[in-house]
Amino acid sequence: MSEEPVIVVTRRWPEAVQDALRERHPGARLNEADRPLGPDGLRAALREADAVLPTVSDRLPAALFEGGVRARFLGNFGAGYDHVDVEAARRSGVVVTNTPGVLTESTADIAMTLILMVARRAGEGERELRAGRWAGWGPTHLLGSEVGGRTLGVIGMGRIGRAVARRAHFGFGMPVVFHNRSDVGDVPGATRLGSVEEVLEAADFVSLHVPGGGEPLIDAARLARMRPTAFLINTARGNVVDQDALVDALRSGAIAGAGLDVYADEPCVPETLRELDNAVLLPHLGSATLETRTAMGMLVLDNLDAFLRGEEPPNRVA
Repeated sequence: MSEEPVIVVTRRWPEAVQDALRERHPGARLNEADRPLGPDGLRAALREADAVLPTVSDRLPAALFEGGVRARFLGNFGAGYDHVDVEAARRSGVVVTNTPGVLTESTADIAMTLILMVARRAGEGERELRAGRWAGWGPTHLLGSEVGGRTLGVIGMGRIGRAVARRAHFGFGMPVVFHNRSDVGDVPGATRLGSVEEVLEAADFVSLHVPGGGEPLIDAARLARMRPTAFLINTARGNVVDQDALVDALRSGAIAGAGLDVYADEPCVPETLRELDNAVLLPHLGSATLETRTAMGMLVLDNLDAFLRGEEPPNRVA
């Protein structure tokens, strides 16, 4: 583009990234208030800007692209992009990129955090203590489950799945079984199984690392394949799990517990889930370290500048 492009950033970014954006593109429109633009704001951005830089919390369905858009680039701040109708974007001539790779380690840390918290009932313990209800140490108080030596099942052995498997096996001595749709070769310390169901039946902890979109991967029938002593961990996307079926399984004791960092309709988390003591609930913290979020933002800028130079962006998804 010969003229300075109109660039809209939908949320506030880490200061170092915003400084870099100001330096490269002084006219970029930053969202210092950090309030979501919502459907109307996003529709206006697509029609007024050459490039829109959304986050995983911005829903961009096909309806927002109808009637034509000015934007030619969507630089998503996040690895997942199921919140964007990429086919509608492609039909409208909009290039879409994401930020894979840089959030692998931080998200794997959160998966392990959830495993430890739900197994050792740490969420329950903190709530009890903060509420002033702790009466002191007792031999049967908040007895949890061991983690070391228990079997971890990984569904989706991509970058993050591998990082979780590595932490679990080499850090906690956990045997690892996994299922992946495509061949991923050898994974140290892990055994590949032929189906999701086999993993669910074999594992004490099941950690999900698959893309969102479409029908839930984990529904009532698959929850029923898990052991009553097993725990479900989700740091992938909320719509990977049938949330109502999960609530039923947790209430009935069909599974022992769940550790969740993502939800079907964020930021709304139903009371039926929030009221369950055997669910550990985090507010989408997977990539929430300063280092990771800064690296994500810088990758968005690299994708944007490659596009503006007429080059193929390194992380194009549509």
